[in-house]
Amino acid sequence: MRRYGKHTDEDDIRSRPNRKGNRPRTHTRPKHEDAVEGMVLTVDRGRLTCLVDDRIVLAMKARELGRKAAVVGDRVAIVGDLTGNKDTLARIVRIGERTSVLRRTADDDDPYERVVVANADQLAIVTALADPEPRPRLIDRCLVAAFDAGLEPLLVMTKSDLAQPDKLLELYGHLDIPYVVTSREELESGAAVARVREQLYRKITAFVGHSGVGKTTLVNALVPEEQRRSTGHVNAVTGRGRHTTTSALALPLGDGEGWLVDTPGVRSFGLHHVDPSRVIHAFPDLEPGTENCPRACSHDEPDCALDAWVAEGHADPARLYSLRRMLSTRERTEGD
Repeated sequence: MRRYGKHTDEDDIRSRPNRKGNRPRTHTRPKHEDAVEGMVLTVDRGRLTCLVDDRIVLAMKARELGRKAAVVGDRVAIVGDLTGNKDTLARIVRIGERTSVLRRTADDDDPYERVVVANADQLAIVTALADPEPRPRLIDRCLVAAFDAGLEPLLVMTKSDLAQPDKLLELYGHLDIPYVVTSREELESGAAVARVREQLYRKITAFVGHSGVGKTTLVNALVPEEQRRSTGHVNAVTGRGRHTTTSALALPLGDGEGWLVDTPGVRSFGLHHVDPSRVIHAFPDLEPGTENCPRACSHDEPDCALDAWVAEGHADPARLYSLRRMLSTRERTEGD
């Protein structure tokens, strides 16, 4: 074995040739000080459609971001060709800090989290009053996900021309959730559209609901076709300039009026990622009563201090029932 002394000549040291002819790697990363801020509108097979000022720009994630992925609603820093012209591609070099992240899993046993949308303010849970029948367990799961993400929930009930909302309102009335009731006739006349838009004003609202509840009809009424074309013409999803709700898509409600994020229809809403201890934060009238609870109390056991708190008149018993229904929803299937 050849040994090198303390004062080895450079010619004595062998080095492997760089066969690719490219520059050696470096830990120094460019700062991209000229990057421009944009908002991710939709993601499709590694291509991200972004809004930069008033232009639609197609971009891809820069390699330096590693495994970190941008999702709909993210504020990102973009470099490269920002003209938005056909066959141009920019690069996303930074992802801004998120104010909220709405997640779900395929089911309660699936540890893989899917981010639905980032930086949303509100979650609109769309449910039909009939055809198909309401699924309260799925609504409960969406509410838990909203509470966990720090989003304000909004209950949107469609097809009131087929059934009355009284039963559903009785079930969720004690949660003090804002709601809107719509019918097909009101959507066609625009009366229901005005009521819904009032709840969405200056907010980023994600819409969720299972197939057949009328979510797409509602979205089409809220966002005129010309606005959809101006945002999705790069092809948000299918390559043909038409959104088919196979991935989330952010749509503007108007100049400064807010954003609507249309999401694919869900068959289930897994809550594997949710820590049940955080659900209590959505019940500020009950939260002080947990101070005397046993350590790691599930708030649904014999020694829970909330029973005495409610019995002393500090809160409505119906609110405690609602909390426990939310907490137990992970142990039931949506079809129960």
